[in-house]
Amino acid sequence: MRRQQIQPYLFVVGIALILSSCFTEPNYSNTPEIEFKGLFRYPLAAGTGVGKPKRDSVVITIGFKDGDGNLGTSASSYKADSIRYASSGKWGNYEIKTFRLVNKQYEEYSQPVLLTLIFPNLAENKPSGPIEGTLDFNQIFPYGTRNTIYPTKFQIRIRDRDLNVSNVIETDTLWVPYQDR
Repeated sequence: MRRQQIQPYLFVVGIALILSSCFTEPNYSNTPEIEFKGLFRYPLAAGTGVGKPKRDSVVITIGFKDGDGNLGTSASSYKADSIRYASSGKWGNYEIKTFRLVNKQYEEYSQPVLLTLIFPNLAENKPSGPIEGTLDFNQIFPYGTRNTIYPTKFQIRIRDRDLNVSNVIETDTLWVPYQDR
């Protein structure tokens, strides 16, 4: 009777071992690679009080792959990594450039909030090795008293802690408000 109870467990353990041995670790380049996954705009209603205007929230989703898993910055090395990034191109580990369509031509639109973007360590407390996944970036476009709606697209690239820079991707176009200057 006891033998009949043990056999199903041995079968399940055997199948689990067989399936886990079938996994082969991906062979990605140590230079990060990214791909465009999606661009979404969500209108946000105005809140009560001063400084809560109607606004559009834009979420950019990218996929990433990296062979050595050294993407992102941990809290303990944030200051040192920030200095190293700043001395190597004056951008963090995530660069987003905004382009808006003016007179049938896309022009880069500088936004101070995008100057030094840094995302957290994506493999914290895990062994080094290949990683893949998605990153979401959210940006707010507030409406003011005077706005112009422009077709807008973004160019994105990332880099790892060894300063290896990924490919550049470009998003689809969407329409968002810009406050007239």
